[in-house]
Amino acid sequence: MSQGLTFYVFRRILQTFFVLWVIATMTFGLLRIIPGGPFDQEKALAPEVKAAIEEKYNLNAPLYEQYGNYLLRIAKGDLGTSYKYYDRNISDMIADSLPNSFQLGIFSLILAFLVGIPAGVYAAANHNTVKDSTTMILAISSVSLPSFLVAAIMITIFTFKLGILPPALWDGTAFYIMPVVVLGLRPAAIIARLTRASVLDVIRSDYIRTARAKGLSETVILYKHVLKNSLIPVLTFAGPLAAGILSGAFIIEHIYNIPGMGKHFIMSVTNRDYPLVIAATLIFSFLLIISNLIVDILYTYFDPRIKLS
Repeated sequence: MSQGLTFYVFRRILQTFFVLWVIATMTFGLLRIIPGGPFDQEKALAPEVKAAIEEKYNLNAPLYEQYGNYLLRIAKGDLGTSYKYYDRNISDMIADSLPNSFQLGIFSLILAFLVGIPAGVYAAANHNTVKDSTTMILAISSVSLPSFLVAAIMITIFTFKLGILPPALWDGTAFYIMPVVVLGLRPAAIIARLTRASVLDVIRSDYIRTARAKGLSETVILYKHVLKNSLIPVLTFAGPLAAGILSGAFIIEHIYNIPGMGKHFIMSVTNRDYPLVIAATLIFSFLLIISNLIVDILYTYFDPRIKLS
């Protein structure tokens, strides 16, 4: 790793801590601004019982004291305990569920690139032909279809009609197939369209015409000279793509009953579980920041003109 890259990574790590602090502060403030509290939805809570609960979780303390105590706990690596999950340690809950969400996201992202990039190159190589049109029609259809509808169709076909794939849970390769395909289908279609447009743009460059004049075959030109430069716009989309996959995973995890972070995040927001909301928000924010950092570093490989410092 070069000195400039090392300094850049170090600077981004420092920025990450600042960004996470801002996110934690904003989330803390927004949760307190919204009317009501985490125990207001409980039925027939006597005033003294509610007061005892708020005393237990320090909710009756001034906001600045709650905020200071929470920041201190986070600095020590203590994410606190859940209000709604019977005092379960949030760190343990995340340790149990985050690997499942991470696997779902990573597998879907890999599938999206493995399918999207070759499909885009294939369409561009057969520009203005039936193959190109068919590929783009499939891509547009995949973007248009909502994920819950695709999930329902796949469950109907592969579980109830053919009986070859399990309908839910996350317990082995067979369980991975449908959720990963459903979550990765839309990103793969978007990547295919981006790759096609980028390849067609690069093909018109002067150095490609020079390569053709030298007698190089179209296959060599496409995979040796065109593809690498065509991936730069696709990389630009990788950061937002990761965000889309994370948010889309909430729905997929619910449909396929996957024990991931999506369930905890949705339940924590619904039940105003302050510590769990902030912890889940910080975890997802950290993953997005890291994914964007990786994309920025990859830029230097695909485009040597870009220098990180």
